[in-house]
Amino acid sequence: MLCLRNVEYSQNGRRILHSINMTFREGMSYSILGPNGAGKSTIARILMGELRPTSGQVLLDGEDVTGLNVTERAKRGISMAWQEPARYDGITVRNYLTLGGKLKIGEDEIREVLELVGLPYELYAHRFVDKSLSGGERKRVELASLLLLKPRYAILDEPDSGLDITAGKLIEVILDRFRKCGTTVILITHHEGIALKTDFAYFVCGGRIVRKGFSQEVVDYYRKTCRRCSFAEG
Repeated sequence: MLCLRNVEYSQNGRRILHSINMTFREGMSYSILGPNGAGKSTIARILMGELRPTSGQVLLDGEDVTGLNVTERAKRGISMAWQEPARYDGITVRNYLTLGGKLKIGEDEIREVLELVGLPYELYAHRFVDKSLSGGERKRVELASLLLLKPRYAILDEPDSGLDITAGKLIEVILDRFRKCGTTVILITHHEGIALKTDFAYFVCGGRIVRKGFSQEVVDYYRKTCRRCSFAEG
């Protein structure tokens, strides 16, 4: 179980997160829903270890991992697909997916996962993960890499960002794949339709948890309140 306990985060004297408490149980899918600037990506970066909270704890199976960096958390089974995927000059898609050959997987599985995210194997396996790929294509490659890793926890920061109108269906397919291999998904989004595809949701606004519960209940509340919320307007 992955948890945030009383997590606060401040930057340049400005408090961004206020006493965040979240629990992510294995085998479930979660969304962190809220308007732009609500603090959602900050929560994701704290879970991954890119940011350290000003106060509070990150717990994994009861162990305090607050002080662990990204690499150390990855070794414990926490992985993340960033909102803006990186470019890697000189690395092919296939090498990227296999971590340069360190991840021992068959060609059939590589083909299957690439096709799953909408990238035909013959067209993409030997292309480079650089500026020749669009942002949407790099996002799909990164999602494919996470599917092959099969982490315990997969954090997806705005996974539909930069994708076309098929993004909703793609997210469904990815969630189903992760569900089958037992991965807990934590999905960051400001789209209600994407949040509805998860089991449980946290509605975050102004750096606070406004509502939590089954995704349908939280999305219904979000739809009724978010547009007139002062934090959303600002």
